Amino acid sequence: MRKKTQLIHGGIFGDETTGAVSTPIYQVSTYKQDSVGNHKGFEYSRTGNPTRHALEELIKDVEGGKRGFAFGSGMAAITSVMILFNSGDHVVFTDDVYGGTYRVMTSVLNRLGIDSTFVDTSETENIQSAIQENTKAIFIETPTNPLLKITDIEKASNVARKHNLLTIVDNTFITPYFQNPLNLGADIVLHSATKYLGGHSDVVAGLVVVNDEQLGEDLHFIQNSTGAVLGPQDSWLLMRGIKTLGIRMEEHEQNTRKIVDFLEPHPNVDSVFYPGLPTHPGHHTAKKQATGFGAMVSFDVGSEAKTDEVLAKLRYFTLAESLGAVESLISVPAKMTHASIPRERRLELGITDGLIRISVGIEDVDDLLEDLSQALN
Repeated sequence: MRKKTQLIHGGIFGDETTGAVSTPIYQVSTYKQDSVGNHKGFEYSRTGNPTRHALEELIKDVEGGKRGFAFGSGMAAITSVMILFNSGDHVVFTDDVYGGTYRVMTSVLNRLGIDSTFVDTSETENIQSAIQENTKAIFIETPTNPLLKITDIEKASNVARKHNLLTIVDNTFITPYFQNPLNLGADIVLHSATKYLGGHSDVVAGLVVVNDEQLGEDLHFIQNSTGAVLGPQDSWLLMRGIKTLGIRMEEHEQNTRKIVDFLEPHPNVDSVFYPGLPTHPGHHTAKKQATGFGAMVSFDVGSEAKTDEVLAKLRYFTLAESLGAVESLISVPAKMTHASIPRERRLELGITDGLIRISVGIEDVDDLLEDLSQALN
């Protein structure tokens, strides 16, 4: 089954009882049992819900894994995956990882004794150097947020396997339409499904897929114990969004390529970060492991003052925290998504006060180009 077909026909298609082609929203908390323990597969919606189960089966098929899980947010998904580890364990992370991931590791889970080290995983030798005796996993974000650095998933997975570690990949930016980390050797892939998978700025969710049945049992135990589940309404919205992921991602990327071509030579833009550029350090790796380069672009205008000027003039780029929606969104990582990272650390990573991140939508690209042009000029 090809990808666009799988996005629509994967998982559980429709409803066998009524013939409905759309999975119903099972707005229910508990289920009748014929006798104690004798039920029809569901007993309590924290443990399992038919609508959520249909979504979980869909993302499992799309990512090519053994079992899927739907969480109340991307951070709930990441936190639940991290709770697979114990006090005293250590995890190696990509350095310019999403600010929320950095925050939960350095301000929450560190209090439970789960340690972390942040390195530039785009250089495989950095991963090797960061591994300690108590290291249990490597957590990769590729492309990264917001500098779009690329990590070779296959090489990182080989290093992990050599040391008997898990490889976890945040696949939010590039989506399973363009990249499937489990096929490249990863053990766990996760998404902030709020972004491209939902695609319409109307749902907050997180998705996880694992490549091993025991990992699935362990993660389900954590999800059921902590209650970090996605509700049926949001599960249904997410399935609806996933059905159009393929055509949206193609349109997103087509618009992005034209915008990058406009930004790169612009006299008021100091630098452009996009893996589709042949000059991008991770271009060849991205081309090898994914079928597209995505629709996230960051560019530096040189200063906070210039950033404020650009933001004040834009009409079609909405200033907002999120990404991956049909409408184009713009943000300033230093003040928004990565504000929780200390400024000194941000500057070390290259997240300057003049860095602007855009999530290119599917509007008419000429309107977007005209908007950027008048704002930058």
